[in-house]
Amino acid sequence: MQELSIKGSVSDSTLLVGEDFKNFRKYLPNKQVIVLTDDKVNKLYGEYFNDFPVIEIGQTEKIKNLDTISYILEELLKHKADRSSFLLAVGGGIVCDIAGFAASVFLRGIDFGFISTTLLSQVDASVGGKNGVNFLGFKNMVGVFNQPMFVLCDPNMLQTLDDDDLKCGFAEIVKHTLITDAKMFEYLELNSSKALDIDFEVIEKLVFNSISIKANIVNQDEKEKGERRKLNLGHTFGHAVEKVLGLPHGNAVSIGLVVAAKLSMNKGMLSEADYQRIIKLLSDLNLPTSIESDKDEIIEALEMDKKREGDSIHFVLMEGIGKARIEEISLEELKAVKL
Repeated sequence: MQELSIKGSVSDSTLLVGEDFKNFRKYLPNKQVIVLTDDKVNKLYGEYFNDFPVIEIGQTEKIKNLDTISYILEELLKHKADRSSFLLAVGGGIVCDIAGFAASVFLRGIDFGFISTTLLSQVDASVGGKNGVNFLGFKNMVGVFNQPMFVLCDPNMLQTLDDDDLKCGFAEIVKHTLITDAKMFEYLELNSSKALDIDFEVIEKLVFNSISIKANIVNQDEKEKGERRKLNLGHTFGHAVEKVLGLPHGNAVSIGLVVAAKLSMNKGMLSEADYQRIIKLLSDLNLPTSIESDKDEIIEALEMDKKREGDSIHFVLMEGIGKARIEEISLEELKAVKL
């Protein structure tokens, strides 16, 4: 088991990679604990938490909204939660996002922690202190920055995931390597088949590396004023694709990475050889590299992105593999990119 930490402005977070989730009790504070999970995870692991009050929610993006937050707050009141209570989220990215937001606004904030059960959540969604919900169909439009007390990542829990869940995580792993780790990109190229087979050694290495990259960036820029914006690589266009086409998050981010790579190549920042390596790796991980869609609707969705300023948007580009930078890109320039 390996530990990392994030120093937040309000609270710090301990990241536990490779810890057996059954050991979660030793990380809980000595206070009332209430568990928040989804129906699928509750069926798989509920026996380990049945001595705590449990709040159960659904699984899909459709429930990641303010109505679900309202339901959770009502349930916390029913369980007589107070400011000393602790909310333990057991689930994937949706559960963690929702739990962190609900805990942060209940009674102006109670402590919370995550047991992360999906690859996406372990490598990205549960780490970094971004908590929020969607609003009117737009991703994460309402939320807060607040660090969980701990994030427990047990790779053994990934054995139950289906292909779509795995792809969501692999898209984020590729993103992290493109931002700052060319050697790990090479490692993933060589071990993509083992990664797909959930080889424990490979997966634990990939999870720890991704968390290390994200924790380092968040420690420099918790509130996304500068360096942390690089973590949006592939997400600006990807979120719009996700909204318009309803693709799974990983598929949409993969398309976003292709757009960013092509735009970087067009600007002379990324070689054609490296562009082709990116396309091949995404394909090897069973992620899509093209779509058939009218981009006008996607660009229209981009106009509601949090990073937009006027007719331009803060966009993350690649300076080769393993280095990224942020530029202002016009929406017209994005519209011109061919997939």
